[in-house]
Amino acid sequence: MTKKFLALALGAFAMSASATYMEAPACADEPVNPDSTGFVFTDVHILPNTPVKDQNKSGTCWAFAGISQLESDILRRGGEEIDLSEMFIVRNNYKEKARKYIRMGGKINFAQGGGFADVINALDDYGIVPEEAYAGLNYGEPKHSHYEMAAALEAYLDAILKNPNKKLSTAWEAGFDGILDAYLGKIPETFTYKGKTYTPKEFAKALGLKGSDFTMLTSYTHHPFYQPFAIEIPDNWRWSESWNVPMDEFKQVLDAALDAGYTVGWAADVSEPTFKWREGVAVLPEERGEADMDGTELARWVKLSDSDREKEKNKVTGPRKERTITQEDRQKTFDNMETTDDHGMEIVGTATDQNGTRYYKVKNSWDTNQIYDGYFYVSEPYFLEKTIAISVHKDALPKEIAKKLK
Repeated sequence: MTKKFLALALGAFAMSASATYMEAPACADEPVNPDSTGFVFTDVHILPNTPVKDQNKSGTCWAFAGISQLESDILRRGGEEIDLSEMFIVRNNYKEKARKYIRMGGKINFAQGGGFADVINALDDYGIVPEEAYAGLNYGEPKHSHYEMAAALEAYLDAILKNPNKKLSTAWEAGFDGILDAYLGKIPETFTYKGKTYTPKEFAKALGLKGSDFTMLTSYTHHPFYQPFAIEIPDNWRWSESWNVPMDEFKQVLDAALDAGYTVGWAADVSEPTFKWREGVAVLPEERGEADMDGTELARWVKLSDSDREKEKNKVTGPRKERTITQEDRQKTFDNMETTDDHGMEIVGTATDQNGTRYYKVKNSWDTNQIYDGYFYVSEPYFLEKTIAISVHKDALPKEIAKKLK
């Protein structure tokens, strides 16, 4: 797929606090041999996290990443591993998104994407349920596949907006709910888990989960630092605000959280040609292909077709020098749409390559049929330039930064 439209084929993160509509790319039948990538990673500090899931053909990466962060937080506090329902969060957000879409006369994004704020807001507003109580697979498929449902929902809302009665009836929300109920199932008012009956809010309380315990951070210069603002991205339909901090403090928050045992939600651009999902690595090389050619290679390079040339230029065959990222780089690539809101994921720890260079280990929601069983490694330069926002537990904020944010 072309660089900036990969996001629309696809969760995300992500991420806004948003992110996003990303769908797992198909992996080749032959698995990648780790020895062929040129990278040798050693995990340094990996935090407890739950098994990798598969969002499949749904733009719900934001829900998978946000739920994964909640599951990890339960483990951090000594709780048992639990599989929470992403579709419970998705289902409740669709209703709120529809109301805003109608109020805005259809002049706002209505798509499958979203952000981490949609998870933490829904957690406080509606609670949570385990996967076994609400799998959201009510349409004859073994895995999530939302294309038909998403098209039906948007077409329904657009029909309501035509408003032939000159005013909205009292039935339109019930009709919208009917579509969601048909595909995802009705939301349970109560359910039984391990022999005990709960409401969704009671279950969230029993697990010690509160959305208000989490906050969003970003780092851009078109708004004042140490103030919150709504990141201007389509999937931030809720207009949720993220705290704005300088880039060095942005990275300081991430590192401090990981050191303190907190995983971090990551909303980022993954449509870079050097984001290599199958090879399990994302980097920003200082030089983009041509500098790697000697005279003989350069002669061959000129003869390549455009498509082959692009493949050659963007090969990642092991560690190499990467770009030094500045605050200006972050702003420039956001403003010119080189950095877009593509995908939401969870950062679960740190690692090093064979040269001792530091990386972040990331848990994805694109299944496990990949070189590192659903995880991959992101270089620090890639994180600094290509991150839209992060979701972090408030207790993980360094005290001096928390004080600046009041």
